[in-house]
Formats: sequence, C-alpha cells, structure tokens
Amino acid sequence: MPGRSRVFAAQLTGLPVFGPDGESIGKVRDLVVGLRVDSQPPRVLGVVVELATRRRVFVPMLRVTTIDSAGITLATGSVNMRHFTQRPNEVLVVGQLLDARVQVRGSGAQAVVVDAAMEPTRSRDWVVDRVAVRERAGRLVRRGPVRVVDWGEITAPGVVELNGSPQDAHQLVASFEGMRAADVATALQDLPAKRRHEVADALDDERLADVLAELPEDDQMDLLKHLDEERGADVLEAMDPDDAADLLAELSEGDKERFLELMEPEESAQAKRLLGYSADTAGGLMTPEPIVLTPDSTIAEALARVRNPDITPALASMVFVCRPPSATPTGRYLGCVHIQKLLREPPFELVAGALDKELTSLPPTAPLLEVTRYFANYNLVCAPVVDDEDHLLGAITVDDVLDHLLPEGWRERPQTTEVGTRA
Repeated sequence: MPGRSRVFAAQLTGLPVFGPDGESIGKVRDLVVGLRVDSQPPRVLGVVVELATRRRVFVPMLRVTTIDSAGITLATGSVNMRHFTQRPNEVLVVGQLLDARVQVRGSGAQAVVVDAAMEPTRSRDWVVDRVAVRERAGRLVRRGPVRVVDWGEITAPGVVELNGSPQDAHQLVASFEGMRAADVATALQDLPAKRRHEVADALDDERLADVLAELPEDDQMDLLKHLDEERGADVLEAMDPDDAADLLAELSEGDKERFLELMEPEESAQAKRLLGYSADTAGGLMTPEPIVLTPDSTIAEALARVRNPDITPALASMVFVCRPPSATPTGRYLGCVHIQKLLREPPFELVAGALDKELTSLPPTAPLLEVTRYFANYNLVCAPVVDDEDHLLGAITVDDVLDHLLPEGWRERPQTTEVGTRA
C-alpha cells in the first residue's frame, strides 16, 4: 500500500478522505480495532469517516489504498452509508484507547496511552503495533518525555481498563481542539456512555456548555444527571440563557428549582423570565442578551461590539438602540442598526443617525408561525422582541427558529438495523 508505513492515530484524525477519482468524501474521525485476548497487536478493522452531512460511516481498511500527509484515498467500489455503530469487542482508538491506563511490562510502571501507531503487515492487514505512553506517578502523569513501546510491552488494555475503571480524557479532549461544538457533540454520541461522562468531566464549563446545547435532549439530561449539582449549575450558567431555559424546562419541578437556586441570581433570573413564556412563542425562542447600545454610542463602538468572537454571527448581524437601562428589559426601544449599515457609515457618527425605524418588532406572545413568516418576509437572521411598553426583551436568531421547525429528535443519530461491513 503506497503512502506511510507507520501512522499515528493523532496525526490521522481530521485528514481528508478522497474517492478514487480525487473527489472529497469526508474526514477521518477514528480508527476501529478488534480486541484480542493475547498480547498480539490488535488488527485495525477500518476507519470511521465523517461525511459532509456529519453522518459517520465505517470504511473497511481493505478499501483504503493510500495513507499520506494529504489524506486517505479509497479504492473503487461502494461504501455502506449506514451510520457507524460500534460492535462488542471493538475499540475506538481515539475515542477509547487514548488516555487508557496501562502497565509497562518489565518495569511495572503505570502509564497512560497518549497515542497509538498502526502499520501494514505482509497480508495487507493493518495492526496497532506501537503505542506512545507517558508514565504516571500516583494519580499524576509525569510531564516527562513520551515513550514509544511495542504493543506487547504493555498489558493489553482490555475490558478492565476500557470498560471498568475510569480513564482520563485529556488526550481525547485535546483532539477536539478546533472542532465546532456541534461536531464535538456528534463525536460524543458515538462514544459509550461511560466515555461520554469522562469527556464531560474533562471539558471546562464553557466548552461543555456549548457542546451540551448541540446534543439531543436525552443526552443533555444524561450528562446533566451525571454532573454533581454544583457543577451542573455552573454549566447552565455558561450556556446561552435560552438554551439553559430549554434544558431546565425538561427537568422535574424539584430538580429545576434546585438548579435555579444554585445558579447566580442574575443568571437564574434570566432563565426564570424565559421559562415564563411558552417554548413555541417569540418570548420562549428569544435570547435576553442581544447587542444593546444607547443612542449616543458611536458606529465605532457598535462595530467593536459585533466583533466579539463570543457572539454568534446571527446575533452580530444587528445591534439594538434603546434608552437606558441597556440590560433587558431595556428602556424605550428606538430601533435597530444592521451590520451592513454600520460598515457603510463613518466610525465617528452616532448610531442614532443610522437607525432602521421602519422594521417592525415581534411581541413576546407571537406564535412560531408568525415568527417564521416574519423572518421570511424581511430576509433577516435576527429580530427584536419588544413588549407593549416599548421595552426590548430580547432577540430571536434564525437558528432558534430552525431548531423548533425541524422534526423532533432531529439532532439524534439515525437508528438503523444494519451497519457497515467489517471487512
């Protein structure tokens, strides 16, 4: 097989996958190996490939013709497009093997797997023959050099290590660096529940909050139940208020009240306000944290606010101008300024001079159908929600609308009765 003779898993993940004619198919997300009861290197069964649609499929190693720094090329033939489902006695190298605790034979040293290398055999099979390990000192991992040892030099990380005692997840979390929260959520859905919990424990509150918002309700509830209540409240605080309110609405009254009591007063007050609206109304769809400026703010100040990387592109498409106070519910709502208008105006001018006063606003009681028609009529990605007394209550973004228009359970993986052939 042309290309590399030895490939480390951490270098392989994220590489593009091409068809025989050079067409882009997707990206490598993991390797699937078969567990063995002896100390022989496990055989690599195939590659988990994430398609452009974010579906993950299994590609047998016999279909792989080339592996190099440019990516993986597949041979001609069909690929089973069923969603990848892990079978018993199979292990995901990145998802499960990395961070596994092992023992180095001879020295007896306790170590953690930080990478694994595969290479082809004469029979065209690929095996994981080498592993990179870092020794542990008690519960701590020494920050010394990484050792690369033969597979046979470690105790095989079988059922006890991968399915019993807890693993660290820092190596797996590191592989998520640079990935969008939605893609990390997709990856988590493919992991066993135990491993998902370990990853949740290793993620910081802000990152976990972003990922949690992209998961199906059942997975959200499972992870929130796994966290202790103090940390669960911290993660809810880190979520966008509308996402946090949606999750709290799924809890029992007792659990909801406990989390609201543990949250910071300002955060819990926003969540309570959103919980007061029906989920399929403008009030239930909105976020209470749009970009709000006073009329004496300059165009330059407005542009500085929309440049904030923590603000979504949809929310950054429009700033709202109101009398003080600027926190929602604000003082009198005066109008909005579209980002295109901000880019065309001199930076020293006031936002009050660039207002769009003609755009109508949505009342918090507007039903989902009315909100949908509003976005379609005005070709917007963000819209103001204003009460009868002209107070700005929040803003709705188009992604909030789509979440409620798509079929229930759209985030969940397709359930299939067959899986990709393990060739």
